[in-house]
Amino acid sequence: MNCSPKDLVRVIDKDPVITVKVLRVVNSAYYSLSKQITSIDHAVVFLGFNTIKNLALSIAAIGMLPATPEAGFDGPQYLLHSLATAGIAKQLGQRVADADPHDCFIAGLLHDFGKVVVAQFMPLEFRKAREASLWHETSLGQALREVVGVDHAAIGAMLAEKWRFAPNLIATIGHQHEPHLLDTDLMACVFAANKISQKLGFDFGGGPVLEPLPPQIAKRLGGTLDEVMVSLGDLKPMLDEAKRFSTI
Repeated sequence: MNCSPKDLVRVIDKDPVITVKVLRVVNSAYYSLSKQITSIDHAVVFLGFNTIKNLALSIAAIGMLPATPEAGFDGPQYLLHSLATAGIAKQLGQRVADADPHDCFIAGLLHDFGKVVVAQFMPLEFRKAREASLWHETSLGQALREVVGVDHAAIGAMLAEKWRFAPNLIATIGHQHEPHLLDTDLMACVFAANKISQKLGFDFGGGPVLEPLPPQIAKRLGGTLDEVMVSLGDLKPMLDEAKRFSTI
């Protein structure tokens, strides 16, 4: 998306639904701003052009939940998992040197978006993969690879590239289940946030086995999965926010 901040504000302002949702997220516990933001213009000033652009695109994308029941897609649970992962990733991003917390939030919000795309455009295949993952007690991503031939991470990365997201966001979404191929702070934050979200019960097809953090991620974040969770403190306000936003 090549446009000026004024062009971006004009586009978002023409969509009252997106405007309301962007402002709701900006004024939520996810961003913890000291001052209430009342317009997209102010949001751009406080959070920056790229953050608002990416947030608007992400909110528009996750609003594309499958409208037909054939896929058996659990929209509220998907939103809960995505929002919880985004919020946790942002908190983790505030403690590492080389990750932008806003990028962590966006990557966490969109990391599972490829599942929405499959459910929307290949509903029967999605249902088959979902049932296979439950029957064989494996992750939905692995089942999608077997049924569709590609998983949600690859689809999500292709879309992020089409939307002209930054290369680090594209790579993190694409390699979210292959952290050994992308040893970065952003990957560490999103990978760990996804696992913590699952452990807290905000899962969406992650599989029954919660594997420990890979050594390089544990090193970047300063501990095991349980230790990182403890270090985050009280997550209840942020998780309550995720529940309220599950109708985003």
